[in-house]
Amino acid sequence: MTIYYVDGEYVDAAEAVLPLTDMAILRGYAVFDFLRTYNGRPFHLGEHLLRLSNSAALLQISCPWSPGDIKNIVEELLQRNSFREVNIRLLITGGDSDDSITPMDNPRLVVMAGQVTPFPAHWYRDGAKIITSEVTRHVPGSKSTNYIQAIMSLKQARQVGAVESIYVNEKNHLLEGTTSNLFVVRGNTVLTPEEGILAGITRDVVLHLAEKEFLVEKTVISRDGLKEYTEAFLTSSNKEVLPVVQVDDTILSKGPGPVTSRIMKLFRHYTDSWR
Repeated sequence: MTIYYVDGEYVDAAEAVLPLTDMAILRGYAVFDFLRTYNGRPFHLGEHLLRLSNSAALLQISCPWSPGDIKNIVEELLQRNSFREVNIRLLITGGDSDDSITPMDNPRLVVMAGQVTPFPAHWYRDGAKIITSEVTRHVPGSKSTNYIQAIMSLKQARQVGAVESIYVNEKNHLLEGTTSNLFVVRGNTVLTPEEGILAGITRDVVLHLAEKEFLVEKTVISRDGLKEYTEAFLTSSNKEVLPVVQVDDTILSKGPGPVTSRIMKLFRHYTDSWR
């Protein structure tokens, strides 16, 4: 049995409900965050809670729970579930509304737990294909539940055998994926977009690890200049460090390159020792 936390109660996942009057349902007005455990411990929970609070503030959703309050709920939820490694989804809804459009400052907190399920091994062994989409997110610094564009972009990616779609702005700059951050490699330099993105927690960890051995730049990455990069990879809580060998019709490499492979090893060592 899987247990969720919903609006003050720990309940069986099969019985977890929200009122249809909640603005998360009526208008998609909610924010969330997502993380996983390593060795049974939440990975950088404090940073995720800070980002959740910031997301709510950016969208003017009230967040009356302190990071300590939510941390205690997460810890209790881990005790009530028996998964070896856990995906944790945090959700703050817009709450009820008398007219279905105006918030009434009564948000709800939901925390969900689920088993970590690895992606296919061949993605990491052989590298993956991704595509690009002309999409820019509203308030990119907020992790909102408005995922219509992401769902449609990812659907297009899957139709051509790609695992992710990278957003491209009006200047033809690569930004981020639907659920991941993007890195590219040129020589011994690791580059990643800085503006117009949601700064990922895994991205921050990878930046910290990479700068110990490589040059790192937070900069503009143009779609027109893809052929100058020899490697690419994605980062996210669920994808971890995922090597990319093709972007649209541009083939970057025949498999994970040496820089990407090294960063994958550094990240695995980091998570193996996480306590």
